[in-house]
Amino acid sequence: MPKIRLTKEFRFEMAHALEGYDGLCRHMHGHSYILTVTVIGEPIDVPGHPKLGMVMDFGDLKRIVNPLIVDRFDHAVAVMANTPTHTKLTEAGFNRIEALPFQPTCENMIHYFAGLIMSKLPSNVKLHHLKLNETATSYAEWYASDNQ
Repeated sequence: MPKIRLTKEFRFEMAHALEGYDGLCRHMHGHSYILTVTVIGEPIDVPGHPKLGMVMDFGDLKRIVNPLIVDRFDHAVAVMANTPTHTKLTEAGFNRIEALPFQPTCENMIHYFAGLIMSKLPSNVKLHHLKLNETATSYAEWYASDNQ
């Protein structure tokens, strides 16, 4: 049976600030993120199965990624937890703060997203790779083959 890669793109808007960074990204700023999720598996070949010929229903992938990532991070501010920036935002009354146990760089975010997605995929489907565009020309990539 052939292995097929299936890809879906997700978009969300998120702000972040990099605590202690020595460049402009230390200031709170936002990005229009594009998360590309690619899974791999064998198409279902069980006659009469409602998903016959599919590795995974695109709708099922959407139902996994949206609540874990898009709904959670869209229009939120991501900061490292227990930092002066986190404290200031909390004291100022911001209510969509994602206080993370790591610096919210593109690299750290994509690694985190990989773990979230892998934990919810059906057993017959594996995460192949992710691509997270932070800007139109800057992105990070995560591959399962690099992270075994």
